[in-house]
Amino acid sequence: MGPKPSIQGVIFDMDGVLCDSEPFIAEAAGRMFAERHGLAVKPEDFRPFVGTGEDRFLGGVAEKYGIVLTMPADKDRTYALYLDIIRGRLHPLPGVAEFVAACRRRGLKLAIATSADRVKLNGNLREIGLTPDLFNACVTGSEVRRKKPAPDIFLTAARKAHMAPTVALVIEDAPNGIQAAKAAGMRALGITSSFSAAALSAAGADWTAPDLGHVPAAVWSGGSQTTDAG
Repeated sequence: MGPKPSIQGVIFDMDGVLCDSEPFIAEAAGRMFAERHGLAVKPEDFRPFVGTGEDRFLGGVAEKYGIVLTMPADKDRTYALYLDIIRGRLHPLPGVAEFVAACRRRGLKLAIATSADRVKLNGNLREIGLTPDLFNACVTGSEVRRKKPAPDIFLTAARKAHMAPTVALVIEDAPNGIQAAKAAGMRALGITSSFSAAALSAAGADWTAPDLGHVPAAVWSGGSQTTDAG
């Protein structure tokens, strides 16, 4: 196989790629359960539902304890607590600002595709020093019916940002996100903030890196990370 066409656009997952908001949303959700339901939950209760969007993040834990949520009030309260908790505490992961600036210098289109709701997306971007206008599109979980590993969220982001899937790079930290990217016909860079390089590669990642400060040069040339399996 010849070299693949060079990348013309980048779609970022948010959590585990641009920032790590999981400890803070778990803290906010825990406070909400205590405040509104008199329930003491553990941070690890949320682990199975990380990356699934806030409805399932809260709903999965509620089911475990036999609680019926009052929606959207419980979620709204969780977000209010979250936006307060992250002030001065949520920071970008290494290399984020520099990588986004480098992509813009290359003339690449940029998008964010996250399972989180828009209120969390906007709060996170503000706190890590990025603004929505740096991106050609920001797509949230509520805009697609089928969640990852279905490709819908990445295809929607590509369409809104006017980038062809074949020249789009998805940057993800979870196997189901990598699978969604590959199902969309895109290349995928796995960030090992949440899962091992082996797990991300097994899901189909073309390359892996510890963070956006250490992206393999092969990402831009279209080659493989080690040997070209072509």
